[in-house]
Amino acid sequence: MSAIDLIRLALTRLRSSRVRAVLTMLGVIIGVGSVVALVAVGQGATRGITTQLESLGTNLLTINPGSSTSFGTRGAAGSATTLTLDDATAVGQIDGVAAVAPELSTQKLVVAGTLNTTTTIVGTSSSYATVHNDTIWQGSFLTGAANDLALRVAVLGATTATDLGLGADAVGTDIDIGGIPFRVVGILQAKGGTGPLNQDDMILVPLNTVRSHFVSGDTVRSIAVSVATADQMDTVKAQITTDLKSRHGLGAADTADFNVFDQSQLLTTVNSITGFLSILLAGIASISLIVGGIGIMNIMLVSVRERTREIGIRKAVGAKSGDILFQFLIEALVLSLLGGLIGIALGLVATAIIGTLAGWGFAFSPTTLVVAVLFSLAVGVIFGVWPARQAARLDPIAALRYE
Repeated sequence: MSAIDLIRLALTRLRSSRVRAVLTMLGVIIGVGSVVALVAVGQGATRGITTQLESLGTNLLTINPGSSTSFGTRGAAGSATTLTLDDATAVGQIDGVAAVAPELSTQKLVVAGTLNTTTTIVGTSSSYATVHNDTIWQGSFLTGAANDLALRVAVLGATTATDLGLGADAVGTDIDIGGIPFRVVGILQAKGGTGPLNQDDMILVPLNTVRSHFVSGDTVRSIAVSVATADQMDTVKAQITTDLKSRHGLGAADTADFNVFDQSQLLTTVNSITGFLSILLAGIASISLIVGGIGIMNIMLVSVRERTREIGIRKAVGAKSGDILFQFLIEALVLSLLGGLIGIALGLVATAIIGTLAGWGFAFSPTTLVVAVLFSLAVGVIFGVWPARQAARLDPIAALRYE
């Protein structure tokens, strides 16, 4: 018999016992669906996090102060007060630096009418929008004059504006930040994100204003640097380290009292972690495929026993052992392949639902689907060979006598 005839025969046998076929395929359906959904979720999460990190700025370097030691106790990184506005000015003069934005932040209660929220107040310069790829939705951004004069003006993040019930008509109105009135001059376009990655939950005010009203001293929390081109990142990073060490009176061999953080390092780390988790989750889900394969093997062995007389008759009229083997092997392949295709469909539906709820949209790789189909076929072959060989080895005379 040809392969097409064997496939038709396999489908006929499956139609004659639909309930058994569905129950047999269930393990493969669950396994393939889980693998497809979990891998796609991992890819979607990676894409969502990567998009949020990239939205922080183009070719971004962040300079943070190092750790501090007080009474013999070492604090966490960033607890030192080693970065100043003069450092930011010096960094801005390095070749390859496109823009520099010093930042100083604090948490304050913000009140607008009858609504209030506690959010991060970021004191910065007019270069912040360039460094962090921010765009204005309504109004205007901070200006150099506002910083020089320490004006009480504020640019709201999209989430903060929503929390305060402020819309497009909020520009020109007043809000209270820490009990001090500020004039709203602009609202930022939403970037998205949740938790610590929510870049929309903040208020930007001039750096000198924060220093005048909220945080004393001449140090800054961090310095954000936008490098002109990606291929200059390493050179600029090395030059920043050299210049700031010199400014802080440190030798080339001394440990720096600051850290220069490269955004690409975080992207690489995130991609590595999410990739590992995707593989781990897919590996756990693939256990269902093995269980499904065992189910196929069990049903095929039962089928061989039930169809012993049929096998004896086919051999008696000239069917070869190879024909019997391929007949049962193809039945196992059809079961696993149909289960795999149904599992892929269910996995894609689950992926779309999860992606919509999580906010990163529908994300999947065609490679995953190809691997899922091949894995389904492999399950059919691996767990279908033994029952097929059992059927092919039956003695035709003993099979005809079987009751």
